[in-house]
Amino acid sequence: MPNTDNRDLGALGQGLWSEVPAAQWNDWGWQLKNRITTLAELDALMSLTDEERAGCEHANHKLALAITPYFFNLIDRSDPDCPVRKQVIPREGEMRVATEELLDPVGEEHTMPVPGLVHRYPDRVLFLITDRCASYCRYCTRSRLVSNAQEYNFHPEYERGLRYIEEHPEVRDVLLSGGDPLLLSDRKLDHILGRLRAIKHVEFIRIGSRIPVFLPQRITPELCDVLKKHGPIWMSIHVNHPRECTAELGQACERLSFAGVPLGNQSVLLRGVNDDVEVMKDLVHRLLRMRVRPYYLYQCDLITGSAHFRADVRKGLEIIQALRGHTTGYAVPQYVIDAPGGGGKVPINPEYLERITDDEVVFRNYEGRRYTYPLRSHPVPAPVAPVAPPLPAAAGTCGCRT
Repeated sequence: MPNTDNRDLGALGQGLWSEVPAAQWNDWGWQLKNRITTLAELDALMSLTDEERAGCEHANHKLALAITPYFFNLIDRSDPDCPVRKQVIPREGEMRVATEELLDPVGEEHTMPVPGLVHRYPDRVLFLITDRCASYCRYCTRSRLVSNAQEYNFHPEYERGLRYIEEHPEVRDVLLSGGDPLLLSDRKLDHILGRLRAIKHVEFIRIGSRIPVFLPQRITPELCDVLKKHGPIWMSIHVNHPRECTAELGQACERLSFAGVPLGNQSVLLRGVNDDVEVMKDLVHRLLRMRVRPYYLYQCDLITGSAHFRADVRKGLEIIQALRGHTTGYAVPQYVIDAPGGGGKVPINPEYLERITDDEVVFRNYEGRRYTYPLRSHPVPAPVAPVAPPLPAAAGTCGCRT
């Protein structure tokens, strides 16, 4: 099996947990049991800012604190502006709710015919099968649901969800999400995927997961066997910053790829994390080298307490414009806003189109040069056949007098 190109992907190692036996460190169960989940545990590992301390004290009223030891080692403990630190350590800004913010920012609740199953688009459903994650992103769209800190009291109803899919032949695409589906046991995943594969009208099965990033130890040969058995299973992972692209993540992506799992990446545009052209270019290049296709760049949803995370949409457009034409097309994600209230994903693109008429399309390329593409056909007039010169008369027939 060839190796992923990890020339600039450093192995993270065990860091603060260097005395833990390697067998335990590489056990995903050990990683989960030893997550940092309290302010006291964080205090023992690093110096928090006042803003972080206030956020931690508030966390369990909004979204639980949880960080795997593996992912904690990515944090620069000396830098309060570390882009990884901002994503998983609560801050005081989470406590401030703006008037435009919503508990259910993308309108999932009113399109749930069955608890935990969202049917918004005609041919596909979102199947929420757990409310737990390995670590909790502080900008989480479903912070009302995951970790149960807000007493949402979500309990997945697998059978009702599966029956709904069975009874609706228009559903050809099922996305498993949550929470993080890969936190379920291999046995439970095998059962759910097997049930979905047995439904004749289900053509496409996807999993949305940040487990490869938070907990690459979970991507075991046994899990890969389950995914391969029911494949192709498509997977969208979630990497926001080049610092997250470690050798461990590269190896997890390699195992998934060789199990026949096509990989895409979904990033969220976050202020002070990745709202920078060079950071994003570095990220998408690293992803491609790990066999991961940059898929979506999301504008941060209007989740409660997210104002400190939300970058200007114009910055997102600037990033896309700086990528288009300046790197391979595979590296350019689609920038989208998930329309507040349930309108679905809407592509947001730089203005390349100048005008369109009945006759032509006028547009600019990545360099700003103007080009025209005709819409009406203008046939070239058929050439007039030349008149052939008269043939010379045969001898003796020229009509001349003799």
